[in-house]
Amino acid sequence: MSIETFIYEIENRKKKELERLDSELAAKKAQIHREKETSVKDLQGRYTKEAKAKSERESARIIEAAKLQAKRILFDAINANLESALTTIREQLKNYTKGPEYRKVLEFIVDISKKKLGENIVIHCREEDRSILKELGVTIGSPIQTIGGLIAENTEGTKELDMTFEELLRNNEGQIKALFLEKIS
Repeated sequence: MSIETFIYEIENRKKKELERLDSELAAKKAQIHREKETSVKDLQGRYTKEAKAKSERESARIIEAAKLQAKRILFDAINANLESALTTIREQLKNYTKGPEYRKVLEFIVDISKKKLGENIVIHCREEDRSILKELGVTIGSPIQTIGGLIAENTEGTKELDMTFEELLRNNEGQIKALFLEKIS
């Protein structure tokens, strides 16, 4: 074999080897590219799902917070209206004590007090009501600050019956609130 044949043979092998290596490189590049595309798609899918789940959780949290805030606003508005209604009731009761029907109410309260505490009672009332109650023949005790009504106690001071308008409002506040809520609903 001549040197030229030998060189030709080497060149040929080298060329074939380069072609094989190029082919392997191209195959590996293609495989890496496919794996990269698959990985990217997987990651995109996973992060899209995570983002959607986080978004749904955040959306639900925001909606619940808004509902809670709306309930607070409604509750505050109802309480403000209720307080306004109770203030109006107190004002109406103050005006009521200036009318002729109030005397009948005091007489009625004294009768109830005598039934509950006995005939001998001491009445604590507003300064303005003292003359009416003296006419009813009851013992008048110390004056009290109230819209109207009275506090009765037995002569021993062991039992007391608070029939002031404020106490009657406090005792019936639940019913007043229920009635008010029924009216605004």
